[in-house]
Amino acid sequence: MRRTFLILALAPLAIAPFAMTGAASAQTYGPSDSVGPIQITATVPDNICTIGDLSDGDNLFDVGVMIDTTTGLLLSTLSAPPKVLTGTQCGAPSQLTISATQMTAQAFTTTPPDGFSRGVDYTATASGWTTVDASYATGDAANAAATQTRDTGGSGQITISLSDFATAGGPSLRPVADDTYQGAIVVTLAAIS
Repeated sequence: MRRTFLILALAPLAIAPFAMTGAASAQTYGPSDSVGPIQITATVPDNICTIGDLSDGDNLFDVGVMIDTTTGLLLSTLSAPPKVLTGTQCGAPSQLTISATQMTAQAFTTTPPDGFSRGVDYTATASGWTTVDASYATGDAANAAATQTRDTGGSGQITISLSDFATAGGPSLRPVADDTYQGAIVVTLAAIS
């Protein structure tokens, strides 16, 4: 029993030097130096606005055949599916502006005969970003509603739609025959102060 006791009594003494070696190795020796805290700064500009991508990836409004083939007059039911700009964002108050050009016959470039027109007017509307939709009517001399503002930054989508198609010069005129009538719409989003 005595021998067992001695072995048990010596065991903690045998382990102690190893335990002290581990603790001693964590200590530092000699002079040390440090710096800090070092500050980190960055900015996120508040004047960056980006218009998202068209949800269908296609930047073309295809209106199709525009006339009643019996009368030759512009269809009163003319329409095109809307386009949606997804992923639009602005980090500041912003201004949304839409502009558009009349759809005009591309091959028929001379003066049309009496009773015909080579232009079709329409209204382009950008909705979903501002409280009041931005709209532009190609047949109007002034388009006060074409620019609208948003008082806060934000993100979301803008829906662009076409409506109110009308033959330039009046409803009694017929659009001239042409394989391509073309117009364009531009939507601009800019930060404001």
